[in-house]
Amino acid sequence: MSPSRPQEFRTAARPSLRQEVSEAIKSYILDNRLRPGDPLPSEAELCTALGASRSSIREAVKTLAVLDIVEVRRGHGTYVGRLSLSALVEGLAFRGLLSPEDDFRILAELTEVRELIERGMAERILATLTDEDLDALDALVDEMDERGAHDGEGFAECDRAFHRRLMEPLDNKLVSQLSLAFWDVYAIVAPHLKGISEEDEAGTIADHRAIVRAAREGDADGFVRALAGHYAPVRRRLAEARADTEARADTEAAEGDERAATA
Repeated sequence: MSPSRPQEFRTAARPSLRQEVSEAIKSYILDNRLRPGDPLPSEAELCTALGASRSSIREAVKTLAVLDIVEVRRGHGTYVGRLSLSALVEGLAFRGLLSPEDDFRILAELTEVRELIERGMAERILATLTDEDLDALDALVDEMDERGAHDGEGFAECDRAFHRRLMEPLDNKLVSQLSLAFWDVYAIVAPHLKGISEEDEAGTIADHRAIVRAAREGDADGFVRALAGHYAPVRRRLAEARADTEARADTEAAEGDERAATA
C-alpha cells in the first residue's frame, strides 16, 4: 500500500472535508441546472470536475444519499434525488421512539403543525378543490365508515389518503410533502396511544364529512371549524396519554424510593 493511501483515507474521513465535497456536489447540481432524476457524472468525472479524491466523492455521495439529495442506483450510477422528506420523517419518528417520555409531546407538536398547515391554507384549498376531488373525498369517508376503527390499518390509510387528496390540488409539493410527512410520523408513533373508541371513530368520520360539506359550500369558516373539530379529539387523547404516562412514572419512582428506604 502506498504511503499516500492511509493519509487519503484519513483526509476523506474528516467531517469538514466531507462537508466541503458535499457542498461542491450540490453546487454542481445547481450550476448545471440538473433536475430530479437527472444523472450525475461518473465518479471519475466528479473527481476531475471537483478536484477531489475518489474516497472524498464516495463519502460525500453517501451523506447526500441519506438526505435524498442524490440517489445511488446500483449498476447504473448516481442521480439527482427526488428531494423527498423521508429523512425528516425517519428522524422525527426515531426521536419520538428513542425517548418514550417525550412521545406524546412530540405527537402533540406534529398534530399542531398539521392543523396549522391545513387551516392556514383553507381558502386556497377551497379554491382549488374540484367536484371530482370532493367526490373522491366523500368516497374515502364512506370507506372509513365501512371499515371502522377495528380495521386499524385500513382506517388509517383512508385517513391519510383523505388528507393527501385535500392538499394535492394546491400543486405545492413542499406543503403536500410536509403535511404527509407529519402524518407519517404520527402514524409511526401513534401505537403508543390507546385504541380509538367507537365514539372517537364516529366523531372522526363526522368531522371528515363536515370538512367535505363545508368545502362543497365554499364555506371557509365552516371548513376551519370542521378541521378544528377533527383535531380536538386527537389533542385530547394525547393529553390523556401523557397524563397517564406521567402518573405511572411518578408511581414507579415512589415505589423505587420505598424499596430503597426499606432495603
